[in-house]
Amino acid sequence: MPDTTALDQATSMIEKAWAQPIEVLEVLAVRRPCEDPLLRSAMHIRTALAITDNAAAVHQERLHALTRPGYVPAYYELDRIVSSAADLRVALAESGAHVQAIRRVVEAREASSTADRGPAPSLSRAAVARSGLAPHTPGRMPDQPVPAAAAGPRAPASGPRR
Repeated sequence: MPDTTALDQATSMIEKAWAQPIEVLEVLAVRRPCEDPLLRSAMHIRTALAITDNAAAVHQERLHALTRPGYVPAYYELDRIVSSAADLRVALAESGAHVQAIRRVVEAREASSTADRGPAPSLSRAAVARSGLAPHTPGRMPDQPVPAAAAGPRAPASGPRR
């Protein structure tokens, strides 16, 4: 019996919020990104979720193969079992974070459509910023390191000095 995956949950949330099938929304997000930046953000997060969901499925299959009934793993396979279990947990946590991000984008869309004024514009900007689609600050290149903070006076060290 198949369980619903995080990708299925995200797809149904997006389809319900925009009231259109996901295939239509994918085309709209690519062809007209300026008309609905929240849709673009949701679809961008959904793409990342699809990759993470696929990785989780691969780790789960590997773990099932290494721990199938009647199979005694060799000593050298124990590290593979532990590694696969840890990788599966990480992939599932990332999937949960992506679903939560899509939920926030949907909430921002609902808030912007129901309220005339108030926090709706800031919610929309925050959702777009979370998806990585926000424009970079002018005057700075995106890959430049942040300048280091000024160091204060050194505290006296305890113990003998040389």
